Amino acid sequence: MSSVAEIDITKTLQVQVQLPLGLLGFERIKTYSLVTKPDQEPFLWLAVPEGEDLAFLMVPPNLMLPDYAPELSDEDADFLEIRNPNDALVLNIVTLKSDGSATVNLKGPVVINRHTMIGKQLVLSQQDCAIKHPIRTS
Repeated sequence: MSSVAEIDITKTLQVQVQLPLGLLGFERIKTYSLVTKPDQEPFLWLAVPEGEDLAFLMVPPNLMLPDYAPELSDEDADFLEIRNPNDALVLNIVTLKSDGSATVNLKGPVVINRHTMIGKQLVLSQQDCAIKHPIRTS
């Protein structure tokens, strides 16, 4: 099971994102491309643009869980310069399993300031947020 994949990012719409603290387990990588492909919506890729062929499958959580509202601390809001909820783009990492099922990490969302494109992966203290929340297809 993995949330990391190799993808061809040469024919896609990309926006550069800075994660000054990196992602958990990938702290050394600070620059990513947020990659969208129309045929893969609502999913996006958070890809390493520097030739490492590394990308994380991401999804906006509100499409699956409309009531999902991660609590952003004052410190994180200041770090990201988020002044109101509309400034924040919230994405969660998806893990694809070998049996075809998938889970989403609700405990560690990536929050990106829509204006500065600077983001941070949070670790939520909320008890009701699962690390492996099943994604159900209808």
